[in-house]
Amino acid sequence: MDNGSDRIGSAGHLTMSDTAWEQARLRAEVIGKLAERDTVGLAAADEAAVELGISRRRVYLLLKRYRQGSGLATDLGGHRSDGGKGGNRLSDPVEQVIRELVRKRYMTRQKRSVASLHREIARVCAARGLPAPARNTVTARIARMNPVEIGRRREGADSVRPLQSAGDKVPVIASILDQVQIDHTVIDLIVVDEHERRPIGRPYLTVAIDVFSRCIIGMVVTLEPPSAVSVGLCLAHAAGDKRPWLERLGVEADWPMSGKPKALYVDNAAEFKSEALTRGCGQHGIELDYRPLGRPHYGGIVERLIGTAMGKVHELPGTTFSNPAERGGYDSEKMAALTLSELEKWLALAVAAYHGTVHGGLGQTPAGRWAEGVAAVGAPAVTSNPTAFLVDFLPVIRRKLTRSGFVIDHVHYFANALKPWISRRGNLARFIIRRDPRDISRIWVLDPSGTEYIEVPYRTLSNPAASVWEHRQALTRLHERGAAQVDEAALFRMIDQMRHISETAAKTTKRTRREAERRNHAGTMGKASRSPILTPPAASPEPAAAKPAVPFEEIEQW
Repeated sequence: MDNGSDRIGSAGHLTMSDTAWEQARLRAEVIGKLAERDTVGLAAADEAAVELGISRRRVYLLLKRYRQGSGLATDLGGHRSDGGKGGNRLSDPVEQVIRELVRKRYMTRQKRSVASLHREIARVCAARGLPAPARNTVTARIARMNPVEIGRRREGADSVRPLQSAGDKVPVIASILDQVQIDHTVIDLIVVDEHERRPIGRPYLTVAIDVFSRCIIGMVVTLEPPSAVSVGLCLAHAAGDKRPWLERLGVEADWPMSGKPKALYVDNAAEFKSEALTRGCGQHGIELDYRPLGRPHYGGIVERLIGTAMGKVHELPGTTFSNPAERGGYDSEKMAALTLSELEKWLALAVAAYHGTVHGGLGQTPAGRWAEGVAAVGAPAVTSNPTAFLVDFLPVIRRKLTRSGFVIDHVHYFANALKPWISRRGNLARFIIRRDPRDISRIWVLDPSGTEYIEVPYRTLSNPAASVWEHRQALTRLHERGAAQVDEAALFRMIDQMRHISETAAKTTKRTRREAERRNHAGTMGKASRSPILTPPAASPEPAAAKPAVPFEEIEQW
């Protein structure tokens, strides 16, 4: 790879103002539904025009642009000046004042009128030296907001029940990918490390399930607690072709369930409200819905599936079961045998088996239900560029450009592609950067125009690739040793030392295991040993040697 030459196109949705972004997202939502029709009549166009506050002619122009584009929200962003009715004529500071006061003054139980709200907006604008918006402009901004949210804030939850689905139930899902639920759980199993095969803790599972078919379309296993990263990785896994991933795992299984969700249904955890996820979903036309607080039956499908999965995990060596009472005297750490990658492989096989098992709620297999959906609406399109899709959901980092590139967590990054911007870095804002936590040897930097991401590697190319978790562990070790300041060289020396210790321990463990096996074999055959050290007393416990991997044929599948 030429130093930093790899590039990924970007529509620049993170560089848009909140107002411009919301306009583009709303347009994509309305125009996208029209684009699904073979023909769009005048009545449908007029209805969309009223909803968007634009002319009928503008609706048809946006429809043409959407069909010729790539299906992204930014395809419908204002390229020059929107002008006309409903256009964004206000400056960002004025829009910010409107948003703040609508939230703080209008959407409250005090139920202030629009006239009262407009007077306060005008007063605040005057105090800040800004032009005051017209009252009908404020009214139009409120009209674009979700009436359910407005009613809930001003009148209470009971007042908006008629606006929601009948009986306060989850709406009927008509086809595959109409709604996908994502949730996390800590797996009831202790895994072992790759080298010494000693217990290292309980991993986490993030899973995405298609509500229509009950098929699992995405899965991520990690040792890190749930975060925006695990959500993004799971969504990317769901939207992409799984065959290359299965080949890397060495799994011969059929898992054709992939595609971009139309709607993503999640709970109210912080990781589901990150900038990366909210704008990434909006950019790719994925509706992001949150489970209502205090309504446990929402999102129950994915939770029931996770519960079923944990029941199967309880059959694996090293399970912690669901609670101490159920575990009893079972020594989970002593019995732990699977590494993280082996667990991921087992889960992939388990998912394939689950898809072929009759589902009680469906009366058929999830795979059969998925096949019916495909027959009805066609095979869902998977992401043509998995890397570009993933980048849109990776965590957002913002950094200023320096003479030597970028510095993130004591690590320097540089590419020749940065040189044109270094000379004028004083006039440039902070750059938007994405980083895959599994491999921090490169970052993706959005150019100032917002048109493409540029791959930027380590400035010192000889540094080894590392995960963000290795990086954090090395930082912790350095701080424990009293390092007041951390430099990049010391950081990667520590990572090398940690890996060397792990590799040495692995060799030692293998040697100890072989010696123990020879001693046990000699004792079984009744051969006398020349050294009492080689024949431990019968009552002595077995050496705490690492455990060998458990053959997959011995593990009952899901």
